[in-house]
Amino acid sequence: MNASIVDLRYRTKQVLDALERRESVSVLYHGKVKGTIVPASSQTLRKVSDTPFFGMHKRDKRPVNKIMTALRGGRTRAL
Repeated sequence: MNASIVDLRYRTKQVLDALERRESVSVLYHGKVKGTIVPASSQTLRKVSDTPFFGMHKRDKRPVNKIMTALRGGRTRAL
């Protein structure tokens, strides 16, 4: 479904009905797509282990607080 800014304001019920039918709603501004509203139930949750940063320091044997201090660098040290 496509919806303009005016539709979002004055036809909110129809937009919500489309989301209830599990349709995504493209938001148009001056005829161009500015964003998409997707139904909440269609979003999938990702596991932490699926993120690219999970396990990036698995070979490092230092304690976590030492690794975090090294990563933060100058932000936590007195200049």
